[in-house]
Amino acid sequence: MFTSINVLGGPLVPCSHKPKTGWYRDGCCNTNEQDFGSHTVCVSLTDEILEFLKENGNDLITPHPEHGFAGLKKGDSWCVCALSWRDAHRAGMSAPVKLESTHRAALNIVSLEDLMQHSVATEV
Repeated sequence: MFTSINVLGGPLVPCSHKPKTGWYRDGCCNTNEQDFGSHTVCVSLTDEILEFLKENGNDLITPHPEHGFAGLKKGDSWCVCALSWRDAHRAGMSAPVKLESTHRAALNIVSLEDLMQHSVATEV
């Protein structure tokens, strides 16, 4: 696992425990070499980003109880793939970002400036 440091250089703060998110489903946007999607950007989901992700092959709305997944809705916090967030941003559909909960590995894909433009406070 990569060191748990956020994009601001501080300790990585949990993104969401309800619903439980993250590559490891530990509530944080932690990552490792096997996380090819880089599930590192903690967002507060909007209807627009959920629809964008669904249209691009990542349906987070539809429940899959067989996998313990209830589906997500507007207002939930979730670790999304950095590339997906960047694509949504470029399409004008950026979701609000919780910088303290966004892993610094996201900076390999998206700029800090873009993330900061959409930052919201992290609720701890």
